[in-house]
Amino acid sequence: MWQVFKQFFLLGWTSFGGPAAHLGYFQQVFVQRLAWVDQRQYASMVALSQFLPGPGSSQVGFAIGYQRAGLVGGLAAFMGFTFPSFLIMASLASFSAAYIGHSWVDGIISGLKLLAVVIVADACQKMFQSFCRQTTTIIVAILSALVLIVVPSFWTQVWVLIVAAVGGAIFLGVNKNNEPVQGHISVSHRLSLVLFVVLFVCAFFFNNLNPILTLWNDFFVAGSLVFGGGHVVLPLLQTMAADSLSPDQFLTAYGAAQALPGPMFALASYLGALILPQQLVLGASVATLAIFTPGLLLMYALLPSWQNIANRPRWTGAIAGINASVVGILLAALYQPIFVSAVHGVSDLLWVLIGLLVLVRFKVPVWSLVIGFAVLGIVLSGF
Repeated sequence: MWQVFKQFFLLGWTSFGGPAAHLGYFQQVFVQRLAWVDQRQYASMVALSQFLPGPGSSQVGFAIGYQRAGLVGGLAAFMGFTFPSFLIMASLASFSAAYIGHSWVDGIISGLKLLAVVIVADACQKMFQSFCRQTTTIIVAILSALVLIVVPSFWTQVWVLIVAAVGGAIFLGVNKNNEPVQGHISVSHRLSLVLFVVLFVCAFFFNNLNPILTLWNDFFVAGSLVFGGGHVVLPLLQTMAADSLSPDQFLTAYGAAQALPGPMFALASYLGALILPQQLVLGASVATLAIFTPGLLLMYALLPSWQNIANRPRWTGAIAGINASVVGILLAALYQPIFVSAVHGVSDLLWVLIGLLVLVRFKVPVWSLVIGFAVLGIVLSGF
């Protein structure tokens, strides 16, 4: 367990570049160098993480730790990989609260908001290429975006995902393999699945008893419904906590998360600290645990029987529909609140286009863009 924690703790400080880069780091360390899992096992873990909601790289890390040292190893992997970014994001939230209102801080926020447009636009393009390769999935993505632009709300997002899943199961779940599906889930894994369902249902019925419970429930539901990784969690959290946080606070957290190592879902640490400023550490801890818990519960529940599930065409069709809908959700978020709150004129749009060119054409690391746009914001603010 200690070796698992140690390896993931080191990666938590050095894994820059987002989920795709994290998977590359894991493959180098745990498949090639340490040989904790073989290539076939690793590919299966990655495939399952794409099937489930939640933070993909953290789920794969949990699965590697579980394979190495059981459930305790999986939890050690999660704690080691997440703690560095949790610590940094909570500290940044404390810092921003102390210095908010200074012109240079406002400039940094403006610069990071422009960067958010760049990053999300690039994510939309990449996800569209991955998940919208058929006419049906393209239509699902476009309709999802239009519905959310016209009727932006949390429940709209939920219903869009449900309709996309049902439609995908019907129209995309073609059975190309008639092999029988067999297998079972052990008692502990069944309990994990039951616990996820209970917590998810309770989040809707016990949501206004006290601020801490409300914070847990909001972030737990967000972690349960986010397919497609860290980029997609932003619009969902923005609609759920719009009364507590401003669009500027969301986009600042998102921009900061781009520059940090570790999972992007650690932006929950920043947001939780801002939502409960009088209990900053508690707020950051509750939000972080809540947003990661659904993905880890589902990974633990389904990992032993994943191959059997993957053979069910209706399941794969439903996931294809959800993934296409996620592209639409992200497109809608790109317009509102990201583009609308960040771009206020031709000059802002020009900087966004320059940032896209630098990111796509020259493949510069995202952390360097964070620094560049932060400096740009300070300069433009007249500091």
